Amino acid sequence: MDLAALTDQSPYIAETETTQPARGQAASALHAVAPARPGYDALLGPATDRIISLGGMTAPALGTFTVSSRLRNRNMLSEVDLTPDEIHEVLETADRLKDMLHSGQPHNYLAGKTLAMFFEHPSTRTRISLQAGMAQLGGQGIVLNQGDLQISRGETIGDTAQIFSRYVDGIAARVASHDTLLALAEHATVPVYNALSDKYHPMQSLSDMLSLKEQFGLLAGLKLVYVGDGANNMAASLLLAGAALGVHVVVATPAAYQPDPDVVTRAKWLAGSAGCTVDVTTDPWAAVKDADAIYTDVHVSLNQQDGATRAVTLAPYKVTDELMAAAKPSAVFMHCLPMHRGVEVDASVADGPQSIIFEQAENRLHLQKAVLLQTMC
Repeated sequence: MDLAALTDQSPYIAETETTQPARGQAASALHAVAPARPGYDALLGPATDRIISLGGMTAPALGTFTVSSRLRNRNMLSEVDLTPDEIHEVLETADRLKDMLHSGQPHNYLAGKTLAMFFEHPSTRTRISLQAGMAQLGGQGIVLNQGDLQISRGETIGDTAQIFSRYVDGIAARVASHDTLLALAEHATVPVYNALSDKYHPMQSLSDMLSLKEQFGLLAGLKLVYVGDGANNMAASLLLAGAALGVHVVVATPAAYQPDPDVVTRAKWLAGSAGCTVDVTTDPWAAVKDADAIYTDVHVSLNQQDGATRAVTLAPYKVTDELMAAAKPSAVFMHCLPMHRGVEVDASVADGPQSIIFEQAENRLHLQKAVLLQTMC
């Protein structure tokens, strides 16, 4: 077939081909095929399918978003800084913001606002979700590690808080000691948020309540069982958040790692008002009976000096397939991340069909946006 005939019949893009000549033979000639049809690419398809229009003469309208003003300028250092009905309000706001983000609706209600984010510990979910959340709300977040500030040279937390308050509209802090947060809140004139301390992790626990609500449609009456280190910040926050919202909370932990008695007392008081119960036990198998959710956290945290002892003591509190099977068939597995698969939880559980760990991680974004919006608006 001559080239003209090939050009008339072939629907493909023009291309050339070469072949490696055998020893003693000349290289083969180039074989031409028909040129591409106008506006068509054999690999990418019609050119019109590759066009996206951006911008325009008018920006999308920002719809009205109504929230209560009673959280404006409020701190959130632990769950008890909000009343149960205020927590419900935050969860509802998070639901609405999540729907808006997923449907592509603009919600830059904090345009011009700035959040300072102070970190004494490394962070993945907290840092990214806060920074992305502020951007989605139209503001900006400034990430500050301890070495970035004059705190590293002896400037006091009180002076730092007052300086921050002159520049930004809110302060989120991940700190080694809860006392640092208390000092920030004492001297700051803008809202201060606990992005994790050694005592509490409220942004995570409230995100977990949002995840449970999405999973089951309600919170009151659910049974949440925390298995593992009962003395850590996650157990404390789950006791307080769950009890405030009517969730039966059980902590299954060794005698050496019992929750703070003051936290348990406060949680039981909240539970009495919400019509639920709070229990602490050393028996994980009895604890998970009829559970709707089984939750765990790392057995050995960063910089803990008794790692070997903790690992041995907490080994019987590992969440296994067998432990999950002792709960309700509809039960979900939860973890605040990061995790050590094979240590506090079997990989088959963490990555199995009952796991909602990445839904929890996503909901950090939506819950924190709700808190920021209602306190900084």
